[in-house]
Formats: sequence, structure tokens, C-alpha cells
Amino acid sequence: MAVSRERVLQELAQIAVPGGGNLVSDDLVRALHVDSETIRFVIEAADAVQARALTDAEAEAKRRLAALAGDQKVQIVMTAPAAPRGPAPQVVARSGDAQPQTGAPQGGEPPSLKIGRHPTPQAGPAPVSGVARIVAIGSGKGGVGKSTLTSNLAVALARQGRRVGLLDADIYGPSQPRMLGLTGQRPTSDGQMIEPLRAHGVTTMSLGLMMKEGEAVVWRGPMLMGALQQMLNQVKWGELDVLLVDLPPGTGDVQLSLCQKAQVSGAIIVSTPQDVALIDARRAIDMFDKLKTPVLGLVENMSTYICPNCGHEAHLFGHGGVAAEAAQLGLPFLGEIPLNLEVRLAGDAGTPVAAGDGPVAEAFTRLAQRLIAGGMA
Repeated sequence: MAVSRERVLQELAQIAVPGGGNLVSDDLVRALHVDSETIRFVIEAADAVQARALTDAEAEAKRRLAALAGDQKVQIVMTAPAAPRGPAPQVVARSGDAQPQTGAPQGGEPPSLKIGRHPTPQAGPAPVSGVARIVAIGSGKGGVGKSTLTSNLAVALARQGRRVGLLDADIYGPSQPRMLGLTGQRPTSDGQMIEPLRAHGVTTMSLGLMMKEGEAVVWRGPMLMGALQQMLNQVKWGELDVLLVDLPPGTGDVQLSLCQKAQVSGAIIVSTPQDVALIDARRAIDMFDKLKTPVLGLVENMSTYICPNCGHEAHLFGHGGVAAEAAQLGLPFLGEIPLNLEVRLAGDAGTPVAAGDGPVAEAFTRLAQRLIAGGMA
């Protein structure tokens, strides 16, 4: 039988912490979620010193709940807000029995991005130093190939001579390290600013570079907002013609934070041609309208499938729906990308298809050229 939320709280209330209280009475438990499969929560310490002092309490919570949980998986993350002054602190994050992920390569300084940090006050949207344009790549729903399109578009723009950055803002599901061949690599830091990584001519930063592959991020909205703010402003982006931001699907905290914190030049909406995807794409367009961020155009992904054996052309998700939607809304139609096995294989291998040659690479080249000609990149 699954352990209830009330039983979890009762157990946590029995775990003493330095100072004489317990995890519950000292209000250290955040984002508690209990269902039939998972028990997960955040222990939010006041600072890194308290986080270290709570290590034994975290281990005790893990031991007690694991003994009770049966088939339920126990996930615990320790976080602490960043200090308001002085050098940026090191990463403090744990999930279950995992060790703290400092994000440092051997012999290097750990990155200064503080996992779990809340956003700092800001008067309004601000430019990112050295970045001429910020273009958000969004979609109303998942599964339309937005992240794949973003990585390939970034590479295609770089091959056209543009200075390109890519910020992976899909914090719950960062996939750009894998798609760009950066899995297992870690950025470095000078104690104040993070040095991003480069792949295929693209300057890249992702939360996935700071954590183990497959490790879950269990954060509340303010933590997401703070991480995005830091990846915009605590990263040495250098001089860029365009910074592409790979947004998570939907219309939530990350999208809102990006448009409120940064001077976003515009957004590109990615959708498949099918009606269900277009319904959600309209929501994404409406969101950017409400945030006063111009929509630069729409891209139809997975547009056409050509059988490699017989050459037959099929439209598995329909065809032309995004172009028709763009015309109806009075927005530019930026192009279509075919559905092709090569795209998936190249992304999984860490070498985007746009880095090579062939019909699919040419489709991304045309998209990049169209953006450059329109002054969007």
C-alpha cells in the first residue's frame, strides 16, 4: 500500500536538525509530492553552510522513507539560495543518494550557477551583454521537435557565418547536451561567471551540463526563474549575433520569466501540421502577444516523409497546416522541415544533421538564410 502524504510528514517530523527542531517544524520541506509511484520533496536550507549541516538529516529521511515506501521511489533534493554578496557559491544539489554535482571538470573551478537560487529583483527586461538579438524558439506542446529544430537551426546559422549562442531553457528536460555532442562535459567558472561550451560553432549553455544525465530537476517556479536569470547573465556569452533560447513546451514560468527578464527580439513557433498541435501553437502565439514579444514566424516540422526505398511521399501528420495558419494570422511562414530518420539518428549521435550535407541539411540552411535575410538572426 502506498505511503500517504500525512504519513510522510509524520516521519519527517521525527528527524531532528541542528538547532533543536525537525525538518517539518523548521519549515525546511518544500514541494512535497506523493503519489502511488513517487515520494519527492526539496529540503531548502538557508545557505550552503546549513545545507552541509543537514546532510545527516537528509540521509535519515532517505533511510526512513525508503523503509516505508515499498514500491514508491524516494527522491530528495537539497537546495540553498545564493548569498546576496561576494563570490558566487558552488552548486549544492542532491537527489536521493547522489553526491553533490559541482559541474567541475578535473582540475577546474566549479561553475557558479547555484542550483535552486531564487530570482533577484530586476526593474524590467534587460539586454544580455554582447548579445545583439535573443530569439525564443517555442511551441504550445511537446513532441513537435522544437529542441531538434533549435539545435539544427543554430548549427545552420553558424555555417552561414553568424555568431550563434544556444541557451537550453527546457530546465526539466534539457536535451541540447546530447544533441550537440556535449554529454559528460562540464563548463568551468572563474568564481563569478560561467564559461560556456562550444560545439559545431555554437556557444552553448544548459542545465543539463551541470547535472548527471537523467537526473531529475525537482524545483518550484521561483527556482526555475532564478536559474534562467543566471544562465542569461552569469554566462560569458561573448559577442553574439543571435542567442537562440530553446524553451520548454507550454506557456509557463520559463516563458514568462524570459520575456520579463531579457530583451527578447522575437519568437519562432514550431508546430507539426496536425490540428491538435496547431491548437496549442495558437496558445503559444497568444502568450507571446500578451507578453508583447513579436512572433517572427512559424515553422512546420515533420512536414513530409519520403520513403527511402520507393521514394513515395507521405504526409503522416498532414501537410500545409502551419502555412495556412500563418496566412490566417498574418504571420510569416518561415519554412518546412521534413520528417526523416537521419534527423533522429544525427541528434542522438551528437552531430546535428545540419552540420552535414543532403536534403534535410539544405532545409535548415534555407530556414537560416531566410532568418538572416529578414534581419532576424
